[in-house]
Amino acid sequence: MSSRLTFSFLLLILVFLLLGFQAFSICQQETQEVSKTKVSILNLLRIIPSSESIDYVKNKTQFQLHTLLTEQRHPKTWDLSERIQKDCRSGLRMLFSVDEDIVEKLEALSREKEILEQAAQAVEQALLSNQKIYIYGCGATGRLAKQMESTFWRPFWQKARKKRRIWSKIKRHMGDYVENQLVGEMTGGDRALISSLEGFEDLLLIGRLQLEDRKVEKGDVVICVTEGGETSSVIGTILAALDQWKTAESYDPEQTKKKLYFVYNNPDEKLRPFDRSRKVLEEPGITKINLTTGPQSITGSTRMQATTIETFVVGNILQQALDRSLRKFLSKKQMTALGFKSELYLEDKLKEFSYILDQVKENLSDIAKFTQLEAQTYKMGSFSTYFAQKGLITVFIDSTERSPTFRLFPLDTVKEEKRKSWIQVWTPADNLQDAWQAFLGRPFRGLSPEFYRKPFEEEIDDPYLQKAALESLKNAGNDQQFLYDFSFADFNLKNREPLQGDLGVAVLISPEEGELGKENSDFRKFIDLFSKKGASVAVILITDESSKKISKLIRKIPDFGAEGKNTLVVVNIERKNDPLGINQRIALKILLNAHSTGVMARLGKVIGNTMTNVSPSNLKLIGRATYLVQSHVNDVLSHPTWVKLYGIRRPISYGEANAVLFDAINYLKDKKKEAGQTAEVAFSIIRILESFRSENSLIRSKTLSIVKETGLSKYLSNVISQ
Repeated sequence: MSSRLTFSFLLLILVFLLLGFQAFSICQQETQEVSKTKVSILNLLRIIPSSESIDYVKNKTQFQLHTLLTEQRHPKTWDLSERIQKDCRSGLRMLFSVDEDIVEKLEALSREKEILEQAAQAVEQALLSNQKIYIYGCGATGRLAKQMESTFWRPFWQKARKKRRIWSKIKRHMGDYVENQLVGEMTGGDRALISSLEGFEDLLLIGRLQLEDRKVEKGDVVICVTEGGETSSVIGTILAALDQWKTAESYDPEQTKKKLYFVYNNPDEKLRPFDRSRKVLEEPGITKINLTTGPQSITGSTRMQATTIETFVVGNILQQALDRSLRKFLSKKQMTALGFKSELYLEDKLKEFSYILDQVKENLSDIAKFTQLEAQTYKMGSFSTYFAQKGLITVFIDSTERSPTFRLFPLDTVKEEKRKSWIQVWTPADNLQDAWQAFLGRPFRGLSPEFYRKPFEEEIDDPYLQKAALESLKNAGNDQQFLYDFSFADFNLKNREPLQGDLGVAVLISPEEGELGKENSDFRKFIDLFSKKGASVAVILITDESSKKISKLIRKIPDFGAEGKNTLVVVNIERKNDPLGINQRIALKILLNAHSTGVMARLGKVIGNTMTNVSPSNLKLIGRATYLVQSHVNDVLSHPTWVKLYGIRRPISYGEANAVLFDAINYLKDKKKEAGQTAEVAFSIIRILESFRSENSLIRSKTLSIVKETGLSKYLSNVISQ
């Protein structure tokens, strides 16, 4: 009996010991997990936040824009990068689906069009009283402003000049230089068409200076367009225009608001926390045109839906004003000769966007072939060349905007011995200056250092912004035009000739399709040149001609139908009652935006629907890059697979992400030759996650090797799958 009790007692003690050991182990494990959550990434990486990072996080909150609607991820394209790799057509369909947000907004505007009608009346009055129409933007909206002047406005008046009787009437009522009344300007002047000039966008001051430089005065119509509603240079412009009225003896907001317009694409409540935006929103003397559509198809890439709707709306305001002013003295027959088939109604024109989008989407399969062809071209180390005439600015804009969005080399200068830029743009012209004239419809217009330098030195308080602005001013003058040659002429034919494996893209807009049937036309010469050199050829045609006629013209091009080597995309858009050609250009913009985004996504330059290769070249983009680092790292840290493999980690903070980002910026700046076009965002994300995985600081050189050899997209897939 006693032995049985002794055994039971010993067994009980053993059970208690086992339970105690298990409890101790669990407690120890939990303690380790808790300690893990407390480990700061900055301590792990031995990073002390730089003075630039501390200043940015504490003092540059007005440029931390990740709360804006345009900076959010769109649910329709959440897994774009994976989808488009597996099925290009399906991925493009996702991108086009976000353009449906524009349709909804325009339908709402067509029912409440009073503000747009007011703007059209203001432009009409300016035309008839010889006052300026000044359209100003920055980045993508700056290129929009240039397009208003050089694609829509000037070509219309040049066409009218050729009709003598009509022009004599126009001259009598509007003057001989009516085409000069509209000035399309962007932050940094014409040079900024090529690539952004660091430091300019963040200055209210430059907006005021450019307004003065272009001789815009009280009484002129000023239309300022900003994708998000917070761009400093654009806000500086509209506030400077307002000051011209406020300094007068009497200031009447009701009168001023009919002349000053602020066009933007974010909800007011999202913008009010930003002082500069709130100042405009609360100003009764400025008319606000809110075109909010929602998040962009690529997170934060406002070159997409935001700029598309702004281009369409501002263009139609101009077209409506032209119709009304010219009908006052031209006959119905003369109006028809200028392209006005019948009287325009703004609400009807806004509804046409749905038709345009549908026509583009009908060609999804052909666009997918084009996207795959161009992506494969770059993957094989080859280059592309786009060729356009009527569609030149639309093509040029899409080409140049790929550089900051996806971290590509900007367009090559004439000084480059070998091609670095993946893409170049040509147009029919005999030389460099003729190409600029064909592009802009006027001579190149830069910023004079003599006008801007002194205000920069005296009125910019922030040392970082002042240094950046003064440096960029050196690259903004009239001399910059001589660095870029877009002509289909000797220099490019000798130094940038196509090689086997390259891609030539001919972009035609009606009535240019007829050029395909002419052996000696510039378009045929371009296509033949690339074909003879063993390069692929794509023809993009925005036309109102029948498919039968187009097929007949294409058959005249020798060997064009080579399977897998060449491709054709034909989008049918009617030109009826569209004298400025807005609808065809919008169709081309929608097509090229989706296509170029698709190309970059297939090349791994998009993660999900975020542009992780963004270049943090100004305060706004530093904020976007910081938020991308924070978001992607925290997404991985909260993933069930990561938690199972590596335990619980507390999310990194915005300040920590920014400190690591600035450390990457400084390191990669010193390693420029070795790093090439390496994105700081990818570098920061990989370094943080690899350091957490190994519980040890990953050295920068090792991080750079992973970025170059594996890439962020594949790295993130690997780290989760493990």
